[in-house]
Amino acid sequence: MRTPPFLRGPASPLLLLLLLTAVCNGGYRPVIIVHGILDGPKQFKMLSLFITKEHPGTEVSVIDLFDHLSSLEPMWKQVYGFRKAIYPIMQKAPDGIHLLCFSQGGLLCRALLSTTPDHNVHSFISLSSPQAGQYGDSDYLRWMFPGSLKQTIFRICYSTVGQKVSICDYWNDPHHRSRYLQSSKFLALLNGEKPHNDMKAWRENFLRIKKFVLIGGPDDGVITPWQSSHFGFYDSNEQIVKMRNQEFYMNDTFGLKTLDARGDVSFCVHSGVKHVYWHKNHTVFSSCIEKWLT
Repeated sequence: MRTPPFLRGPASPLLLLLLLTAVCNGGYRPVIIVHGILDGPKQFKMLSLFITKEHPGTEVSVIDLFDHLSSLEPMWKQVYGFRKAIYPIMQKAPDGIHLLCFSQGGLLCRALLSTTPDHNVHSFISLSSPQAGQYGDSDYLRWMFPGSLKQTIFRICYSTVGQKVSICDYWNDPHHRSRYLQSSKFLALLNGEKPHNDMKAWRENFLRIKKFVLIGGPDDGVITPWQSSHFGFYDSNEQIVKMRNQEFYMNDTFGLKTLDARGDVSFCVHSGVKHVYWHKNHTVFSSCIEKWLT
């Protein structure tokens, strides 16, 4: 057998550098973390440490954009901003990257993936994110809309002004379905519940991912219903309709059913974890996240 040309003679400095880099980082893909509503990069120091301890040499980037109050900006505005920040990292990673997105960030990441035709995301990990929408009297809601209850928020969220506040972009009131479909400029489009010209392209883009990991649990206290983190949601009687019985799944409007049929949707449920502790809980990391970051 003849020796390949690139192995003849002394190794070039470039080849040595590439081999050294591969050894040092263990071949792990870069990980990009996108924060949730009303928080920022500082809240994810522990999660970054979990990753680099288990996978030494991993390049972890926590995107420093739309932090804290700025996270209330319209969702599409944030999607465009995060794409601008993340795209250069993708381009520098020929083997692809992993996206680990928390809470509201999970929806931002799904929208980014759907609207980026040449992304190279391998694992998309959605950590306690309201993927099917939000409908509940959480502390966040009471802080943003004092004196309002979930039954009345639709009057604000399904207005022109309301659609400029991030949480209203994925507010999904099961008792006012027609208003939701008429007014939603984000979630209804992303789910394909509201037909639009880019549905086919968005579906193809989303299906470029290799693994979709959905993490959540019954003691979250913020994501309501908590099953929204697994694409379950209320019907008009506030009974849970599971993912596989959702219309957007059965109609495969954005590719979720196809991903599931491929065996590329993974669910992880943990009890006893409050919303703000998902990214600080090592048990959650080791059982739900770590294995998808290779």
